[in-house]
Amino acid sequence: MPSLLIADDHPLFRAALKQAARDALGEVELFEGDSLDAVLALLDAQPQVDLVLLDLHMPGNHGLAGLAAVRAQYPGVAVIVVSANDDPRVVRRALDHGAAGYLPKSAGLDELRDAIRTVLACETWLPAPLRASVARAQSAPADADLAARLASLSPQQFRVLTLVADGLLNKQIADRLDIQERTVKAHLTAIFERLGVRNRTQASVILRELELTDPARRIEG
Repeated sequence: MPSLLIADDHPLFRAALKQAARDALGEVELFEGDSLDAVLALLDAQPQVDLVLLDLHMPGNHGLAGLAAVRAQYPGVAVIVVSANDDPRVVRRALDHGAAGYLPKSAGLDELRDAIRTVLACETWLPAPLRASVARAQSAPADADLAARLASLSPQQFRVLTLVADGLLNKQIADRLDIQERTVKAHLTAIFERLGVRNRTQASVILRELELTDPARRIEG
């Protein structure tokens, strides 16, 4: 039986995704998370999850950083990005960072069902109106390089990197992850080497490069 994790902070949209998943698959195991921390905790607790439907702008998820986190820490889990942002350049970036599909929030139930079935069949899915424009969008060499460097980190190293970007000190990171402070230092040495940076500030900038503007917030402003 397929296992899906629906990651979105809007209850009504989660309900729509759950219904689409049931319609598409019949028998399906469903989990829900309303923040990136909740999503990562669920993936830790439920290793059988096959697919995550990931909102780009849920709490704790700054643009593509959440996608990068899931792909780095749980490489066997497929991800469909769900977003109100349908800019072809953003879609291209999401695919370059490991998304198996991209679903605009304006999509209908037929598209939701089709996306879920397609990605679970190990194929990439995009809505028909976006396919040509995304195909024309050029991958940024810097983005491809960034994705490769982030993918080289172990799951624990990626967790350390995100906590560094949040401004935590080594002792705080050690307490948060329940590891020794010397282990944090060893992880940082490896992180700096793999990312090609020299210090914590430069490492934090790496994750900030994945941030995107939330279209909903831009409209509200």
